[in-house]
Amino acid sequence: MRYAVQAEGLMKRYGETRALDGVDLAIPEGRLLGVLGPNGAGKTTAVRILATLLRADSGRATVGGFDVAKEPHKVRSLIGLTGQYAAVDETLTGVENLVMIGRLLGLTRAASRQRAAELLDRFALTDAGGRAAKTFSGGMRRRLDLAASLVGHPAVLFLDEPTTGLDPRSRTDLWDVVRGLMADGVTVLLTTQYLQEADELADDIVVFDHGRVIASGTSDELKATTGAQVLQVRPTAAHHLPLVAEVIADLIGERPDLTGGEATVNIKDATVVPAVVRRLDDLGVVASELSLRKSSLDEVFLALTGHRAEDQTSAQEAPTKEKEEVPA
Repeated sequence: MRYAVQAEGLMKRYGETRALDGVDLAIPEGRLLGVLGPNGAGKTTAVRILATLLRADSGRATVGGFDVAKEPHKVRSLIGLTGQYAAVDETLTGVENLVMIGRLLGLTRAASRQRAAELLDRFALTDAGGRAAKTFSGGMRRRLDLAASLVGHPAVLFLDEPTTGLDPRSRTDLWDVVRGLMADGVTVLLTTQYLQEADELADDIVVFDHGRVIASGTSDELKATTGAQVLQVRPTAAHHLPLVAEVIADLIGERPDLTGGEATVNIKDATVVPAVVRRLDDLGVVASELSLRKSSLDEVFLALTGHRAEDQTSAQEAPTKEKEEVPA
């Protein structure tokens, strides 16, 4: 198997804080790796190192077979990067932004304009291409930013929380764009706090917490690690919810969560469900909803870390110094 990105033992410290604490990663060519974790988990630090914007204190990483520390210019010729916030020049039009990138990459003016037209069409921005980027909506700016990262036909694309701040419709539109890139064979590393995003897009997933990879696998493999299914019961009469909780606690031995007007609990033995139904029927409790499903990625993350992926941690990743960010 050929790997587009490999990292072994990446370490990065900021004083006493270990932003990365021995991280290993491997992305086969043409696949999308989803990197999950809360703010401060080390996701952006890993991306910066792989994109040659930051030096690791120790460890080794390659992109396209080139060492990110020893051959940064060769790595940069292979990659595209889209960060958490759109980095387009707001005073320039959509076309001008893309032509500028093309010229910086060494394309002729004609080739730059042709590439800009192709990308504006691909990202449904042709009609807006002549407008200043400052007039674009948030979703349009993110699409333009992603288009800019593709001007040089990158083989590897780093997407660092690209849908942060987008509304659900814009987020879904961007997912469609990423799927198109994957169909073209682009290798993608996607960092995100949105569990659904990883579930929708990722071939493989790694979970970061406190600078370490604490779990890895496909979405289904990670869900299987909890060894449990989730029982959800919503009584027709809201005042019966405490009674539902008592029945579940008695039969399963664990108090359910009662958020949102329903009782939710992890169960390891699905054969207990009929017993719950019979007990509720005997008590005259009617369920408007009763379901048994696999654990969600959010529940897996909670089981692994003790907190949800979207929780904001108090420890943010430390800011980097300019002299550290650009390798010589």
